[in-house]
Amino acid sequence: MPEKLTVDLHPIFRSDRDIDKAVRTAIFRAVREKIMLVEIIPGKGAGKLKHRVLAMLKQPHLRKLYRSVEADDSNEGRVLVHF
Repeated sequence: MPEKLTVDLHPIFRSDRDIDKAVRTAIFRAVREKIMLVEIIPGKGAGKLKHRVLAMLKQPHLRKLYRSVEADDSNEGRVLVHF
């Protein structure tokens, strides 16, 4: 069982539907398989994609599934979701 699940959003950054699906799938898989950490990589850029991901993770139905979210200090193009 992997300790970390990584979701790279670079290939799908233009499709809002694909972004939502990728993040939700990763969250649900982490809960189902008891993975402790999901690493979401929106990239550095202007930060719009990162803010979109953080806003999506704040939705109540997703918020109750994980313990905490942190924007990585050492790499601003990465969001860590802890379970």
